[in-house]
Amino acid sequence: MSGNDTDIRNKIGEELGVSDWVTVSQDMIDQFADATDDHQFIHVDPEKAKETPFGGTIAHGFLTLSLLPKLVKEVDISLPGRVMGVNYGFDRVRLITPVKSGARIRGRFTLSELTEKGPGQWLMRLDTTVEIEGAPKPAVSAEWLAMQFTA
Repeated sequence: MSGNDTDIRNKIGEELGVSDWVTVSQDMIDQFADATDDHQFIHVDPEKAKETPFGGTIAHGFLTLSLLPKLVKEVDISLPGRVMGVNYGFDRVRLITPVKSGARIRGRFTLSELTEKGPGQWLMRLDTTVEIEGAPKPAVSAEWLAMQFTA
C-alpha cells in the first residue's frame, strides 16, 4: 500500500461509521424463509408467533447477518487503490437479541486490525454491531473479516 497506508492504520480502534436504519419487514423475512427453506412458525406465522414471548414473528439470525453487506455499503471501509473486496468470514458471531418483524436495524463498524497477507492483499477485522432501534441490547455482535485487494 502506498502513502495513504498510514491514514487507514491510524483508524485502527476507531469507529469507521454507522449505517442508516433498515426496516426488517415480514416480506423480507418470508423471502429469506423461502430462500433457506427455514419456515419455522416463529418467522412466518404471525398468529402463532403472537403466543410466544416475542409477541410476533422475528427475523432469522442468518437474515440479520446477511444484511451486513447492505449496512456496511454506507460506510467507507475501502483502502486506497482498492480493486475489490471479498467476505472472508467471521471469527466470532453472537446473535444476542431477536429482530422483530417491522423493527429497524443499523450497523456500527470499527476497524480493529489490518494485516497485509501478501502483496496487495489486506485482511481487515471489523468489530461489528447490529443495533435494533429502541432496544437496550444489539441484535448481533461479531468480528467480521474482509479481504481487500489493492492495485
